[in-house]
Amino acid sequence: MTLKLSVPVAWKIVPLHEVTEVVMGQSPSGEFVNQAGDGVPFFQGKAEFGELNPKPKKFCTQPKKMALPGDVLLSVRAPVGPTNVADQEVCIGRGLSAVRASLGVGRKYLLYYFRAIEPWMSQQGTGSTFKAVSGGFIKGLPFALPPLEEQKAIADKLDELLAQVNHLKARLDTIPAILKRFRQSVLAAAVSGRMTEQWRKEKRLHPAIEVELGSLINKGPQNGIYKPSSAYGEGVRIIRIDGFYDGELVSWSGMKRLGISCEELEKWRVNSGDILINRVNSIEYLGKCALVRHVPEDAVFESNIMRFSVDPEKSIQEYVMRCLSSRPVKRQLVGKAKHAVNQASINQKDVKSCVIPLPHIEEQAEIIRRVNQLFAFADQIEQQVKNAQARVNKLTQSILAKAFRGELTAEWREAHPELISGENSAMALLERIKAEKEKPPGVRSGRKDKQTSLPV
Repeated sequence: MTLKLSVPVAWKIVPLHEVTEVVMGQSPSGEFVNQAGDGVPFFQGKAEFGELNPKPKKFCTQPKKMALPGDVLLSVRAPVGPTNVADQEVCIGRGLSAVRASLGVGRKYLLYYFRAIEPWMSQQGTGSTFKAVSGGFIKGLPFALPPLEEQKAIADKLDELLAQVNHLKARLDTIPAILKRFRQSVLAAAVSGRMTEQWRKEKRLHPAIEVELGSLINKGPQNGIYKPSSAYGEGVRIIRIDGFYDGELVSWSGMKRLGISCEELEKWRVNSGDILINRVNSIEYLGKCALVRHVPEDAVFESNIMRFSVDPEKSIQEYVMRCLSSRPVKRQLVGKAKHAVNQASINQKDVKSCVIPLPHIEEQAEIIRRVNQLFAFADQIEQQVKNAQARVNKLTQSILAKAFRGELTAEWREAHPELISGENSAMALLERIKAEKEKPPGVRSGRKDKQTSLPV
């Protein structure tokens, strides 16, 4: 698919190789690659890319292909399109290309250009195993060349606008953590009795008493079924530790299937009203739990999960689940955990001995009502944030697209006609670039606009 550009009449569209030098990466021999810092930084592909400059993890003592400071590093292989800027001389492997701007093409402008066409570039790779593009493909890319002063104006305008977008992104990115803290504060108020204190007084109910969870359980706890990975494929649904968050199961359609016998299904069948709790995981996720509200089809639960149900005459399942999800109660479970390499575990005795506050069952129902109301409010805000994040992400590409259609500098061109005509025109600039590229490398003019730490 050809890249189609629509540019102002004062601009020129030229093949990329006419205004840049394209250096395709070549991987050095493995014996010359190290992690001890010997030689120059070595980048094989996008894996080490940062926001603007790559972060070296490997080094090379005998590089084959080099990128120079200020070169745009373009990922050309799985994935195609992402960019960074070399901030020093580096060795590049076959997953990268270095695009070196000629004198007369702003480095910042060149970087923004590649970021503008990145969505299109990501669809251009070919190959059955790893999608990639060739050096010939990159060299033949259409390039929008404005007059030099307009390049600077475009880059400055993009700096300003994208800084505002990035600031907005950063603000939006803080909201999920705020909502997480809000949910935990809701649960803390719920299990402490503060949430329904006035309501309880009006109802003349006694405050909650502390009980061991085991005194409320009427079935379980029970650890889940263990099967090797070869058993997955066909059969009944299996709930795994990544299958529930914030007390709720994820979509049933996304769950894996497991081939088991009728006897195994009967033993580990998940039923409506079951409470599932993560018994083996990292400390961060240990004790994560969920209430099974409904079971649309046969399902079992894996061995890293424990399940139990509570006596409905003593407590409401959802209230118990909310208690277990609260930080004060979860802290009890974490405190009982047995630690191993990269994970921890709790056993059935740990769960049964966990102490929770137990108010009157009428107050439990009121707590659930209020918690769900506040959680629904948080969910609504969270969805609005996700929608806003999606719009902001699209805004970046929209601004870049406008820039390379000349829309951001339309008024600038009207105000500065002398900077886009005659000796300052794109045509004159192109002729100077061609003349410079025809000179032997030793007598070419050096660049003076080193921009290796530019804000993006």
